[in-house]
Amino acid sequence: MKPCAIVFTLAACLSMTAGPVDARLPPVNGVNSKQAVPATAVDRAAMQTMQIPSHGALLNALVYIAAGPGPHPAVILLHGFPGNERNLDLAQDMRRAGWDVLYFNYRGAWGTPGDFSFAHGIEDVAAALVYLRQPDVAKSLRLDPNRIVLMGHSMGGFMTVEAAAADPAIKAFATISAADMSGRVQGILAKQKRPDAITAIAAGLAEEGMAPLADCTPTGLANELADHVASWPFMGKVDALKNRNALIITSDDGLAEDNATFATALRQAGDHQVTTVHLATDHAFSDQRIELSKAVLHWLASLPK
Repeated sequence: MKPCAIVFTLAACLSMTAGPVDARLPPVNGVNSKQAVPATAVDRAAMQTMQIPSHGALLNALVYIAAGPGPHPAVILLHGFPGNERNLDLAQDMRRAGWDVLYFNYRGAWGTPGDFSFAHGIEDVAAALVYLRQPDVAKSLRLDPNRIVLMGHSMGGFMTVEAAAADPAIKAFATISAADMSGRVQGILAKQKRPDAITAIAAGLAEEGMAPLADCTPTGLANELADHVASWPFMGKVDALKNRNALIITSDDGLAEDNATFATALRQAGDHQVTTVHLATDHAFSDQRIELSKAVLHWLASLPK
């Protein structure tokens, strides 16, 4: 898989050298051993599929339900652009460790009806949170609506930061090679005239593959990011997130330096609950899946009950 679209193959525009990130997690062997074996068939691990209402559309979604009566803490797992790496192996591992995991496709992505846009994706995450917090839904899924963690890969990391900053009830969030979409565009616009920048950004987005995304164009998406350089960059979310538990995982994909800067800013703002991990691998963590899972599970196990 190629690096995230937001890198835009613009090495000439921005330095893509990844700085060191401190790895603070000790090795973890296996998953949570405290998970109880369900006593009855009704408490077995399961999967439910559903469609989540969001602004007139229905998001195609599924939940991996952990074994046991619960209520289980839950993770909303958010995919990137366009979403070829879905990280469902992590979802299975998290379920074995006692977590429910919701996965869905944004409007206009991978068969979900509607138009794809970054703004729509942010709205869709908020809609998914509303859905899980409904008492009847939480009961059906055996989950605790007060213990929901947002976790996203690449563009999903961008969605995670945006949604967590807007929702104080989210006490913990995790990013995996997060792409600070508008933050990087902000840097490009500082070096190039907008028409040239939009052309370059659109080319990078198109290279990632637009086939799974409906009713959008690379140029339209590039303009959307440029229009939100004052409101979407990660550094503008530090104050809202400085009291949250955060896991920031990076790789050798050109995005590590931006993520390290974000982690440092959170710590300088007073957040003493920031964990950073760097794995020497590609953007999809292709040859580090087990180590990625260990890092995620270790962090989840450390969260307050």
